[in-house]
Amino acid sequence: MSEAYIVEAVRTAGGRRNGRLLGVHPNDLGGLVLTAIAERSEIDPAVIEDVIMGCVGQAGEQSMHIGRNAVLASSLPQSVPAVTIDRQCGSSQQAVQFAAQAVMSGTQDVVIAAGVESMSRVPMGTAMIPGSGAEPWSKKVLDRFGVAAFTQFAGAEAIANKWGFNREQLDAFSLESHRRAMAAIESGAFKDEIVPVRITLADGSTALHDQDEGVRFDASMEGLGNLKTLIEGGMITAGNASQICDGSSAMLVVSEKALKEHNLTPIARIVNLTVTGGDPVIMLEEPLFATDRALKRAGMTINDIDLYEVNEAFASVPLAWLKHVGGDPAKLNVNGGAIALGHPLGASGTKLMTTLVHALKARGKKYGLQTMCEGGGIANVTILEAL
Repeated sequence: MSEAYIVEAVRTAGGRRNGRLLGVHPNDLGGLVLTAIAERSEIDPAVIEDVIMGCVGQAGEQSMHIGRNAVLASSLPQSVPAVTIDRQCGSSQQAVQFAAQAVMSGTQDVVIAAGVESMSRVPMGTAMIPGSGAEPWSKKVLDRFGVAAFTQFAGAEAIANKWGFNREQLDAFSLESHRRAMAAIESGAFKDEIVPVRITLADGSTALHDQDEGVRFDASMEGLGNLKTLIEGGMITAGNASQICDGSSAMLVVSEKALKEHNLTPIARIVNLTVTGGDPVIMLEEPLFATDRALKRAGMTINDIDLYEVNEAFASVPLAWLKHVGGDPAKLNVNGGAIALGHPLGASGTKLMTTLVHALKARGKKYGLQTMCEGGGIANVTILEAL
């Protein structure tokens, strides 16, 4: 079986809700990172065999096959096909895993895995047709699990309670996310991974968007503590949950044969691909158990992993993950996470993996593990070796 290698990994800086990326059509946002992958890797775009693009809100401007439309908005030739996939928040992490599987099977040699989400232009839940009365779950499904609906907010609260965390601990974790993101920005840690986006300002002038917009440089425990909880008596607030975000990201995944044929230099090797399904009610807990399986399949322990990226959908998720796996907090989301940097849904998988690969390289470390909680109680885990 062939190995799968990552040659290039890029992302845009995140845009806040209705912020600096509001004026950029999602086709163009997705096309930008595809162009950057081809340019930075110096590969002939005509040899790219597929683009696998994650996107959750496949409605409005992200409907009618956003993956293909992003290719058409890029510098890639029209001969490059694409497919759009939805594994909820893990969509583009799954895109990497599908790309790796294609390469490892020998079916293809050069594939781009990517993701895009403009949550400002296509608000979360748009595809559910609000007000139509059309629910995505049948009575049979809801009756099976004894709920009126499946909600990530209830899941986040349930995890915090189950694993014994309080509001102060969630807020403290969130503050640390902002502090790490601030330190990363100030040190230039994101410089090599970010593709600048040219935007038009209100006065008609243009500028480059190249810094994550959601990071709060004035974040404090007092400020976080003053935020209202989403439910009375609960712990989850807007401050200890991920931020709505616009962005795109992409990675070039190739075979050993492609490395030689196209004179490419790999930056990482994919060690393990895992995806599991669990309880759809608590929903966001599955990364804990998916990580157990991934480490076992890879013949590793958590002590073998140098850095982890665990998506900060809510602070309770990475905190419960750390407690379950016995991980080192100093290795977790070292440049901040989605609470500070934003969570552009379908783009977050390759966004986090891009940051993970670059962080491993910057620190001279070897192994990285990434996992995402996903709607429906699913989780992806990918283990990488930096080269």
